[in-house]
Amino acid sequence: MKAAIYSRVFEDEQQKDVQLFFDELSVQKIEPVIFQHFFEQIRTTVHLPADTKTFSRSEELTDDIEFIISLGGDGTLLDTITLVRDKKISIMGVNFGRLGFLASIGREEVQKAVKAIAQRTYLTDTRTLIHVDASIPLFGNVPYALNEFSIHKRDVASMIKIHTYLNGEFLNTYWADGLLVATPTGSTGYSLSCNGPVVFPDSGSFVITPVAPHNLNVRPIIVPDNNVISFEIESRADQIICALDSRREIVSKDVQLAVKKESFEVSLVRLSENNFLQTLRNKLTWGLDKRN
Repeated sequence: MKAAIYSRVFEDEQQKDVQLFFDELSVQKIEPVIFQHFFEQIRTTVHLPADTKTFSRSEELTDDIEFIISLGGDGTLLDTITLVRDKKISIMGVNFGRLGFLASIGREEVQKAVKAIAQRTYLTDTRTLIHVDASIPLFGNVPYALNEFSIHKRDVASMIKIHTYLNGEFLNTYWADGLLVATPTGSTGYSLSCNGPVVFPDSGSFVITPVAPHNLNVRPIIVPDNNVISFEIESRADQIICALDSRREIVSKDVQLAVKKESFEVSLVRLSENNFLQTLRNKLTWGLDKRN
């Protein structure tokens, strides 16, 4: 069995946990294929097999790789989405960061997680992605995201007007600093911080959430994800910002934009005891009342 290993940054205090992780891979006879930049950071401090293989690009993830394991926070896991693309590779997130909502497996569960992969006692959650189409090339060959697509005014520019359509039918004009369209997975991220609702991962929907709207009677709305959502933008500035998860590009305000459900999905690995409701309660302290 092969597993790709991805991480952004190696810090000294992680050395013990990272070594434990690779030791357990060896015990379970799982062959690691390590992201080249991460490999260069750990090669002198972490004991690795002499014949350890590396990869640098999505194209180097071969069909015999069953898993990609993300060591870091949620942002690190989002990076793996751009590497996996439409390959049949399941994604496991081990939280070396802070919140770890998507990377829900704690570093103290590393050995248990590796054993679960080897013994195939894990569960997978299928997550939909959002795809962006534009009148100009945007986001290279990865025009999709796990969490959200968003439109923002640039820097200190005045608020923008975003005319929004569902399958060509006018929905609303948002006077705001920006607008985002979140997947169910992304409903607990940026959208939630803008007062959007929490949506279950399998709900088959998008959440359209304004960012700092000028009209206080404008609220987030949930729409079926079989809609194509398109936008026309008015702005006093010449440029706006478009973002897919943590990736962003500055484009002309005249760009034509539309989003839809991506044609493929991704699979997130979880341990059997970690479900969505437990993650809500544990990571977001959902319903916590110190009086009780």
